[in-house]
Amino acid sequence: MSISDFKTKSLALIRKAGKKTVIATMAVIVIGVAVLLNFLISGNSTKPVGLETELEPVAKLLDGVEVAVSDEDYFASITLNRRTARDEAMAVLKTVTESNTAVDEVKNSAYGDIQQIADDIESEANIESLVEAKGFAECVAVVNGKSASIIVKTPGLTPGEVAQISEIVYNETGIVPNDLKIIERK
Repeated sequence: MSISDFKTKSLALIRKAGKKTVIATMAVIVIGVAVLLNFLISGNSTKPVGLETELEPVAKLLDGVEVAVSDEDYFASITLNRRTARDEAMAVLKTVTESNTAVDEVKNSAYGDIQQIADDIESEANIESLVEAKGFAECVAVVNGKSASIIVKTPGLTPGEVAQISEIVYNETGIVPNDLKIIERK
């Protein structure tokens, strides 16, 4: 396919879908990238599992970046950042679903994304409660569809504790240990 054919087909698709729909779709993508960057900047200095190849240069730039937050505020900060990012994503998705010009396929996709975010929020709350019930002082779970990061306050995890956390995450979400990142915070 030549560049002119691609350009012609792209313009035809934009005309068919409508400019507002294309803009709303791009906004959803931008919010998704913002959520990822927010998570990376909020204290997780390693690259999450499944990071798209296109985002690797951004991840390398952010590698090693840490937010200066005291230990007592760290977990509250992570929770607030997670909630803010989710609220922004939900606002964009709600705008898409309420749009009169959006294509039904885009609206259905937005409804699916809203349901996925709601499911992730429920899973995170359950994981946090169960991990804290195992004796950890604090825990923040970040579930993103098929991967998860669990941040726990601990002086050091034993293999048994890692297994317990992995089992809790698997039972709540079906996420396997290969797609799970457990981060220790002292």
